[in-house]
Amino acid sequence: MDILTSAKNAKTAAIKLAAVEATIKNQALKAIAEKLATDKKKILEANEKDLVNSGEMNIPTPLIKRLKFDAKKISDTIDGIYSLINLPDPVGVTLTARELDKELNLYQISCPIGVIGVIFESRPDALVQISTLCLKSGNAVLLKGGSEAANTNRVLADIIAEATEAVGIPNSWLHLLETREDVNDMLKMDEYIDLLIPRGSNAFVKYIMDHSNIPVMGHADGICHVFVDSDVDQKMALNIVIDSKCQYVAVCNALETLLVHEAVAQEFLPSLKEKMIHLGVKLLGCPRTTSIIDIAPATEKDWKTEYLDLILSVKVVATVEEAIDHINLYGSGHTDAIVTQNPDTANKFMSLVDSGNVLWNCSTRFSDGFRYGLGAEVGISTGKIHARGPVGLEGLVIYKWILKGSGQIVAPYADGTRSFTHHKLS
Repeated sequence: MDILTSAKNAKTAAIKLAAVEATIKNQALKAIAEKLATDKKKILEANEKDLVNSGEMNIPTPLIKRLKFDAKKISDTIDGIYSLINLPDPVGVTLTARELDKELNLYQISCPIGVIGVIFESRPDALVQISTLCLKSGNAVLLKGGSEAANTNRVLADIIAEATEAVGIPNSWLHLLETREDVNDMLKMDEYIDLLIPRGSNAFVKYIMDHSNIPVMGHADGICHVFVDSDVDQKMALNIVIDSKCQYVAVCNALETLLVHEAVAQEFLPSLKEKMIHLGVKLLGCPRTTSIIDIAPATEKDWKTEYLDLILSVKVVATVEEAIDHINLYGSGHTDAIVTQNPDTANKFMSLVDSGNVLWNCSTRFSDGFRYGLGAEVGISTGKIHARGPVGLEGLVIYKWILKGSGQIVAPYADGTRSFTHHKLS
């Protein structure tokens, strides 16, 4: 099927899907979870093919780590679907209600966005997360994964389509696109696609924005920071830094730059170096850092780099204000954390750091749709549109205005013989 036909069919399916009851959508999600478990062997075999092919294609190591879809990841993905089932249906919720006049009532009601085009790389679990979130929120979806995950994505898309159609979800609500040309064709389809969510490099996301009239939501780089304040429990800080950097290194919410207050740098940095050497992390530092511990110097480029690897840039700062300025200058608006025992410093940091996720005394790895209880995520939005941070169900619905009258016309209000009441309704 060509992409134009896919987009047209998705548009038709989206209209029908918007009216599907929550119980049917949840039955479909349960069917997906069960079929993922039943067809686990088929998924693992397809993923093994992709891993072998990627090795021959010299795919970068961080992408190969994201590509691996083993039994543990399948189990986690299934758990995410059951978590999603337990969430309220985001469609048809009355957001506000107002009486304009007697028997003339206005309602703001949540509704699906329509057709969503998602372009992502490497991670097969992203395909399942995205499609199940779109299903629960009543959206049709066009999915374009990376060629390195072609076999795994194909199997997963087939599983999802078969499971959902068996319980009555409209056909053609999900389409998997497979060629590089499909991406450029997708960008021209503003007649059929309502929102694009690209997940890739900064240059790629900018290319999407520059070459399409379709609204774009998403993030490019995940240049995440932790600031270790002067008033700090150093053991806590070390644990948070290690988890933020090393718990899973090849993800967008992993730590890339560490900022350390000068008042604790002499004591904290040697402990940091000892731990990081043991964990295989290469440290790069500013001049003040390299004067305290013997590590390679960081360059201007390092402050702007998302490593997705066992590399960490370190900078010593004089004040919380300097830390905030550094983050707002070099950060990507993704996730930034402060470790401090001082609530005033924490509040200043959380108020002034311009990011979608700002954390206090916890790992950057918490900024995740599943961990936030959003039922996984279609991505992290670093923009400033209707959704920011992990985009779960709430970010995949918009709203419409419903006005219910009893024969009213505008003329009496225009000439002043009638007045609006504008009373808020419960």
